[in-house]
Amino acid sequence: MHYLVISTPKAEQPSLMRDTQVKWWDWINALKSGGVAQHIYTKLGRGAVVIFDVDSPHTLHKLVNQWNELVPATFEVEPLLPGEHQEKIARAKTHPLAL
Repeated sequence: MHYLVISTPKAEQPSLMRDTQVKWWDWINALKSGGVAQHIYTKLGRGAVVIFDVDSPHTLHKLVNQWNELVPATFEVEPLLPGEHQEKIARAKTHPLAL
């Protein structure tokens, strides 16, 4: 399942976090190489947006905890479905209570 994860790091002077940022990039690039991190974007200023492809919420929980260990932050997490899923429901004119 895909999850959109948006981080808002704890307010600290960015230049003091450079060593930690390098560790985060090493961590996220390994996940990207393994296909777990599908898309990685940095936010203007500080923070990142990542789309993870994981097998369970438990795996995502582990990843967010690892991320937080490297860069203390708050996280917004949104589960994602392929657009085709909603398009199929819309075209079938399916009522949400009938699903």
